[in-house]
Amino acid sequence: MRSFQADDGARIAYQDEGEGLPVLALSGLTRNGRDFDYVAPHLPGIRLIRMDYRGRGGSDFTGAASYTVPREGADALQLLDHLGLAQAAVLGTSRGGLIGMYLAAVARDRLLGLALNDVGPVLEKAGLQRIFDYLGRNPAARSLEELAEKLPGALPGFANVPPERWRAEVAHQYVERDGRVVITYDPALREPFVAAFTGAEIPTAWPLFDACAGLPLCLVRGANSDLLGADAAAEMRARRPDMIFAEVPDRAHIPFLDEPEAVAALHAWLDLMR
Repeated sequence: MRSFQADDGARIAYQDEGEGLPVLALSGLTRNGRDFDYVAPHLPGIRLIRMDYRGRGGSDFTGAASYTVPREGADALQLLDHLGLAQAAVLGTSRGGLIGMYLAAVARDRLLGLALNDVGPVLEKAGLQRIFDYLGRNPAARSLEELAEKLPGALPGFANVPPERWRAEVAHQYVERDGRVVITYDPALREPFVAAFTGAEIPTAWPLFDACAGLPLCLVRGANSDLLGADAAAEMRARRPDMIFAEVPDRAHIPFLDEPEAVAALHAWLDLMR
């Protein structure tokens, strides 16, 4: 894994693999570049760039105040600068999609297109509450294998997921230490997230979505998602009738992106930029 230094001195880790259309892959809130391990083999002919946000993966832990969409968006642009790329397409999973929409609003000329994995300008309370329940906390498990066995029961919106996929998910996000399973991201990530979404009114981001006008857009939604509701997805499609859309059965938040429906949608999106 490589790294570069952001303008505030933070070391930001990234991977840069393949040749072709540059695609900057931005992961979920607590996750890292391994979010895209499943889909990477299905996307030939691209240069896949994966960034670990500060406080996650191989990047420096820089404190709660720095774990914001604008700061992470700035890091993404600085990574493109570091690589000498004037533009890239953005594939954003959950948090990564919010960052992608933000970049469309503040640096649209740097984006070739945007694909959103189970996220949009409206976030449902049920999904946010589920995130509040685990964010910044170690799971109640003594081993990675035990946690992998618990995940299907903890994520009822998923079905027909083989046990080896749950084992891979756990290995991507946790480590065993001193007889227990612990998170690999900065627990301080909880503070800014809870502060942003615990008011009387959950903020929406329609202006950021509308800033994507003219960009090739793709939306992948888990059919059972508790974070991106069907109504919000329908409104997104109404505002952008040309947006490529796929709904993945037997998936909640978030699809793995190697499902046939997701792969087909991403291929159609990439074809618009080639």
